[in-house]
Formats: sequence, structure tokens, C-alpha cells
Amino acid sequence: MQATYLTIILAPLVAAALAGLAGRLIGRIGAHTVTILGVGLSCVLSVGVLKGFVDGTATPFNGPLYTWLVTDGVHMQIGLLVDQLTAMMMVVVTFVSLMVHIYTIGYMHEDPGYQRFFSYISLFTFSMLMLVMSNNFLQLFFGWEAVGLVSYLLIGFWYTRPTAIFANMKAFLVNRVGDFGFLLGIAVLFHFTGTLDYAEVFAKADYIAGQSVQFVSGETWNAMTVACILLFVGAMGKSAQVPLHVWLPDSMEGPTPISALIHAATMVTAGIFMVARMSPLFELSTTALSFVIVIGATTALFMGFLGLVNNDIKRVVAYSTLSQLGYMTVALGASAYAAGVFHLMTHAFFKALLFLAAGSVIMAMHHEQDMRNMGGLRKYLPITYWTCLLGSLALIGFPGFSGFFSKDALIEAVHLAAEKGQVAGAGYAYFCVLAGVFITALYSFRLVFMTFHGQERMDEHTREHLHESPWVVTVPLVLLAIPSVVIGWFTVGPMVFGHWFGGSLHVAEAHDVLGELSGEFHGPGSFVVHAFSGPAVYLALAGVATAWFLFLKRPDLPAALRVKLSGLVRVLENKYYFDWFNEHVLAAGAKAIGRIFWKGGDEMLIDGALVNGSARTVGWLSGVARHLQSGLVSHYAFAMIIGLSALVAYTLLHG
Repeated sequence: MQATYLTIILAPLVAAALAGLAGRLIGRIGAHTVTILGVGLSCVLSVGVLKGFVDGTATPFNGPLYTWLVTDGVHMQIGLLVDQLTAMMMVVVTFVSLMVHIYTIGYMHEDPGYQRFFSYISLFTFSMLMLVMSNNFLQLFFGWEAVGLVSYLLIGFWYTRPTAIFANMKAFLVNRVGDFGFLLGIAVLFHFTGTLDYAEVFAKADYIAGQSVQFVSGETWNAMTVACILLFVGAMGKSAQVPLHVWLPDSMEGPTPISALIHAATMVTAGIFMVARMSPLFELSTTALSFVIVIGATTALFMGFLGLVNNDIKRVVAYSTLSQLGYMTVALGASAYAAGVFHLMTHAFFKALLFLAAGSVIMAMHHEQDMRNMGGLRKYLPITYWTCLLGSLALIGFPGFSGFFSKDALIEAVHLAAEKGQVAGAGYAYFCVLAGVFITALYSFRLVFMTFHGQERMDEHTREHLHESPWVVTVPLVLLAIPSVVIGWFTVGPMVFGHWFGGSLHVAEAHDVLGELSGEFHGPGSFVVHAFSGPAVYLALAGVATAWFLFLKRPDLPAALRVKLSGLVRVLENKYYFDWFNEHVLAAGAKAIGRIFWKGGDEMLIDGALVNGSARTVGWLSGVARHLQSGLVSHYAFAMIIGLSALVAYTLLHG
């Protein structure tokens, strides 16, 4: 099996190297052929690994492949951990990546950086596989930084655009903040355990929980709480949680395929995966779980509001991603790790679908992204419309769709955690995720109605050239729509209420909300029926009805509401002023401090006083001393007599 696992990882890397280094030799067709074959091979083998776990013929693998360095008894290794959680992530990453590779043939066919783009997305697939298959923190951090690097390259792919360069630099800097916390968290665990191996760290979890860390004199913190919060700070950056969320909407400056691959389905879920993998640690700190659940709830609700006022079709989907990542984070904070990663899986399919559908619309509209200039596209783009509609129904949690099973299970778990008083903030989180259901349905169908229904608002030239996208675009849409609709029926039982993740995720008995709910689960059909006894379904339907009324029945009302609620709208349009604060306070403050050190420290003290000052002092002394060298023998004789006289006098006076 090790050969299979290595092939899964290395096939996209080899393809990326061929497309990137030999792109001119193999041409466009060669570039997309080798990368699609590489990722396709990884996908097929990943499905085989998953099938092995499903039918019981495969067993978890955890072992080193290569020892890079041994220092002071610490083994820094390349190793693999392949269990049920890993197998699920491998299939999600490779399948979505394969769909994006095929889609890219149509979307980027006129771009001069065609080969480079295929190289980047294949390299990203390799990096993400390294992350999810790692069995130690060193390799995890490598994959973590590698996906960040490729994300930087892809967001700024169109490097001649100032907005793209600003966006990729913003993503890079914000993620460095999160990664600093992540690295510190790893350092805390290493300090107390002396190892970077997952299994060894988890085995010493109780020992870490019994230790304390002192930051300032007299102030001690539980070591496990510190480690988990620092690890989660890394997840906040990578998975775009408040306040480190600001990079993700701007990342839409990159080509649409990478929006689907990186910023919807895979990279941004790396933080969710990491926290779930670290469940044996997080379960020993209710403080860390409370921190996680409050941050996730805030992101889920308040980022959803921003989707209501944005008119860029890709950014609306991006704010949806932010909100859904908040839902996953809330599940993690409620110790419903299985529900969180289950929502990660279903979300990967329907969110990639929505991004690719948005890209299909943008192609048809000649790269117009403002929904106010669309409308009535349903008859021109039938496949795009129906797949986008299916993806939107999955997103809002419409009964029977994949998003319904994952989101409803998640909400029920948070509700039970709030009733039990399991962690502080669970009640707040339950309110946020419920309110978020209505908001999600409202902005999702605002997008559907403004884009595909109602009055046609495009110019005549665009209308004349409207047509459905080519098959390389529509086939991935259809293939992603299928799991978006049906996958929940087959997986909700074993993954959420069964024991599929039994060996991968650890939940303390007192926190096992999904275990308590499993007694009420009697199959997916009854789960759908049971949902109508709760508020979530009705909130989703109310959101759809509200969107229909505002944007189809009475399209004049939104403009009137914007005037009446101008203050609130201004806050939302300015994204709660996070960007303003970052640019005018944090960035400006950093520049001011840098200017002080530059002017005062570098120019005045170092250059002025020390370097140039010492040179001027030597020059002045030299100028004074040179007057002693007159060239007259009488002066020198006089100086010698004076000196000799002084020496004789000193000798006589001091014996």
C-alpha cells in the first residue's frame, strides 16, 4: 500500500514539474494532458483506498517513509497517516481538483499563462495531499506552507493587475499572522513532549494538560489551552475566521478555477481538517473549545450578512464560503467533529459547483461579474442554471440535498451542546447558526434570481453572443452536481451517527453530542422527515421566499430598503471596517514605527551619530593635529625641549 500512497502524492507533483518546466516543449495540450492524467491517477487510487476502508479490506497505516534529520533524539521524518478521515479528504481533494483541471481547459483557453496555470493547480494538489496525509507536525507545516505559497501564486496569477498583486500580498501577510500562532502552538507541544509525531504527542496529551505555561510573573495558563488556541490561530488564518478572514474575498481576483479549488473546497478547509485531526488535544481544553465555537459562530452569521449587499457574483459565493467555514468551526467547538468534517465534504462539492457555475456565467457575459448587469440568463445557459440551482439548494440545506444532511446534523449537535451547557458560547453559537440559515437562503437565491431570472439587464452586444459554455465547462458542473444532491443519503449515517471516524476522531464521553443524537437517527429518510419538526427548514424556505419577493416580485424594494437602512448598508459595504482598520491603523502604525526607526535609529543614530559622526570626529581631530606638522625645524626643536623639560619635571616631582 505504501507504493499506492506514494503514487497518489507524487503523481500531481511530477505532472506539475512537467507542465511548469517543460511547458514550452509539450505545449498547451501536453500541459493539460499530463496534469489531468496525474491528478486523475491520484483520484482513482484515492477512491480505491476509500473503498478499501468502506468494505473493510483496508486498515489504517501510520509510519515513516524517510528520515530527514535526527537531532538530540528528535526524528524529523516524512511519514504518512492514512485512516478513514485521510481517505475521505484524499477523495475530496483529488476529485474536486480533477474537475477543476478539466474545467480550466475551457476557462483559460485564451490565457497566455496556460501551462503555468496547470502547473500551479497540480502543484497545489500535491501540497494539499501532503498536508492531509502527514503523520507529524513537520510535514503538516510543510504542506500548510506549501498550499499557502501556491495560493499566493494563483491569486496573483494575473500579475499585471495591481488588484491581483494587492490581493495575493494581503493573503500572504494575513496568513503569516495565523501561521505564526500555528508555529508557536507546535513549539508548545514539542516543548512538553519532545516529539513531532502525532501519535506520540496524543499519547502524552494528559501530561500536557497537567502542565502550565507562565507568560508574565504570576500569570499561568494551562499548557493544553495555550497550545490548542495557538493551533487554532493558524486555522483562523488558513480557514478565514474572523478577524483573519479579510484575505479570502479579495482572493477572487485570481482566475475562477482557483476560487473553486483553493478558496472553496480544499485549502480553506485545511484549518478545519487540522482541528479535527487534533481532537485528542482540543477535547482536554474546554476553554479552547469555547474560543473555537464563539469565533466560528461570529464568522457564520456576520460574514453571511456581507453576501446580501455585494453585487459581484464571485464575491457573493466567497462570503458564502466564509459563512460555511464558520458553521464547520462551530461544529468543532461543540465537539461534533464528525459533523464538521462531514459538512466540509458536502460543502466541497456544492461550493466548487457554485464557483464553477459563476465562472460559466462570467465567460458567457464576456467577463462581466456584476449581477446588476445580468438577469434572464436561464434560457441562454440551461445547464449552468440547473446545476447552479442544485448547488444553491444544497447550500441552503434544502431537505434531501447533501447540504441539508450536514448542516442539519451540525445544528442539532450545537443545540444539544447548548442545552447541556457543554462549553461557554454554545447558546450564542446556536442562535448564530439558526439565523445564518435564513441569511444563507436569502443571499443564495438573491444570486440565483438576479442572475438567471427577471429582466435582462445586459447590453445588446452581450445578449447577441450569449450561449452555453463548452462541454469541458459543463461536464464538471454536472459531475459536481451529482454528489451535491445525493451523497448525503449514503454517508450521513456512517459518517455522522456511526463509527466511520471512530479511529480518527477522539471525543470525550461527556462531550459526545453526536453519540447522544445517534439514538434518534433511524435512516436518512426519517432524518428528512424529522427536520420538519425543527426551525431550520422553515428558516431556509423563508429566506428563499424573501429573496423571491424582493428580487422578482418587488425588485423596487431593495433600493428603497438601502436608502432607509443606509447606515447599516454602509457598515456592510465597508465589511465592518476590518479592511479600514487593518490599512489605517495596523499597517499605518507599522509604517509609522518603521519610519521612527528609520529616521531616528538608522539615519540619526547609526548613520548620523555612529558612522558619519565618528568619521567627522576623526576628520576634525585630523584637522587639528595637522597644524602641529609645520615643517619648520625650529618648531620641532622647541617642542622637543618643552617635552623633555616636562618629562624631567615629572621625574623629579615623583622621585
